[in-house]
Amino acid sequence: MKKVLFLLCAWAFTASSFAQNAPASSNAVLKFETTSHAFGSVIEGQIATHEFIFKNTGTEPLVLKNVQASCGCTTPSWPREPIAPGQSSKITVKYDSNGRPGTFNKSVFIFSNGGDVTLNISGNVIREPEKPKSLIINN
Repeated sequence: MKKVLFLLCAWAFTASSFAQNAPASSNAVLKFETTSHAFGSVIEGQIATHEFIFKNTGTEPLVLKNVQASCGCTTPSWPREPIAPGQSSKITVKYDSNGRPGTFNKSVFIFSNGGDVTLNISGNVIREPEKPKSLIINN
């Protein structure tokens, strides 16, 4: 009897957990033109910027609930107002390369009523080449 009661309680707890984590039913759809961007080589100290274009392909307004970067060197900016069905907008992602030589792969996580998406940026931060020093020759 104790086993049956335990299994029943475990099942009820599991079912309620799944119900709470299920996404709300929405007819907004978040659709990006592309979800990744490779900057190539970036000179150390530059701010590398890319705009990710998206569209609401659903039938209800799209709301971006939160946008988070994987680290402090990457800064996203996004529209706070709802995006009407059929309308497009953008998320701007900036990467601060100051003091970060070498390759980088960063992510930006989008949470919305039209689905969750991960954007990725990558590149290689190089030091600026030294300029040749001029030689002064005295005759």
